[in-house]
Amino acid sequence: MQSQVFINLAVKDLAKSMAFYTGMGFTNNPQFSDDTAKCMVWSDTIFVMIMTHEKFSGFATKPVADTKNNVAALYSLSVESVGKMNEVTDNAIKAGGTEPTPVRDYGFMLQRTVEDLDGHTWEVFFMDMSKFPAEQ
Repeated sequence: MQSQVFINLAVKDLAKSMAFYTGMGFTNNPQFSDDTAKCMVWSDTIFVMIMTHEKFSGFATKPVADTKNNVAALYSLSVESVGKMNEVTDNAIKAGGTEPTPVRDYGFMLQRTVEDLDGHTWEVFFMDMSKFPAEQ
């Protein structure tokens, strides 16, 4: 079996968060979903488990972070084109997310940032390795 990544996030409103992630381009895997958690699929190897605070707290050993006012982590998703980066980010904004910073251009990489309804920060980026600076 190929290694997989599961990102677990505490959310205040499971239904609204599911709609947000669906709008962003994730799909739901009902096999791993119930009234307290939804498994949102980005790819064959990347999954986001959105959970009620109560459910999330059952796995955590520390208090749940206030991600509306504090950054707990930055989650980054690569996409195949600038158009796809804009589509994913624009759809996330239409689904209720916010874009806290303007697009960032690193020369070889363009990145947009979006926060979900609970303030979890996602960086969606396109990287063109042909533009990566050569070693000096």
